[in-house]
Amino acid sequence: MGIQKSIPGIGTWKHIFPDLIPQEELNIAALESKSARASRQRLESANSRALPPLSEQNRQVRAITLSMTNMHNHGELFVNFMRARREVFIQSKGWDLPEVDGMEFDQYDTPRARWIVLHEYGEVLGGVRLTPTTSQCGQYSYMIRDAQQGLIDTIPRDVLFFKAPVNPTVWEATRLFLAPSIPSQRRMELQRLLLARMATAAAEMNASHVIGIVPAVFSRWMTRLGVMSAVPVGPVLNIDGDRTQAALMRAVPDEQVN
Repeated sequence: MGIQKSIPGIGTWKHIFPDLIPQEELNIAALESKSARASRQRLESANSRALPPLSEQNRQVRAITLSMTNMHNHGELFVNFMRARREVFIQSKGWDLPEVDGMEFDQYDTPRARWIVLHEYGEVLGGVRLTPTTSQCGQYSYMIRDAQQGLIDTIPRDVLFFKAPVNPTVWEATRLFLAPSIPSQRRMELQRLLLARMATAAAEMNASHVIGIVPAVFSRWMTRLGVMSAVPVGPVLNIDGDRTQAALMRAVPDEQVN
């Protein structure tokens, strides 16, 4: 893209971004050997960044990565997760989203997705969905790219400063939330746990970066959490009454980004 803008404490845009290749040039077979080589390093790095022991009030919280192939091992957890999403995004935020049987869902809840769920004795406390930027299901790919192509009218087309990436090392995060009922004294630690698990899940999928639309104050927020670093990759927007901005989050340390 030719952009070399430096960001204090971060470096240049070229250093932050992986090689972002368009859909028509994507050749996963050609990337397999490189990906396999980097995968182990990324996963080891993500796992090595273990959080300090949880405080007494959060000690029983568990972070689980669900997929279509393992959700049967976790009872009603996935259903409860989708119901919690309805409570947050439809009931609390008032978003116009599909729902059925008390669950919120959309076109991106496919077998390609992963769902990170925080729960305490089965009660869902928070979660986030991860989708590969290489995903394609009918006319849809992933949320930010589809918005850029005019397929989603609730997100502006200029959500990014550049063409949306299509790359196996970049995944998209959407539907990030904590349950409204969680007391304020518990929230920061649970946010940190959720992001740490998201980074680990991304590394397990051989991703080095996660892209997503986050609150416009994300820089200060993520610095406080101390789990992932990130840079803005889009303008500040007002979406459904929230000041938001697209951000690229690094799931691995600088030295492992190729």
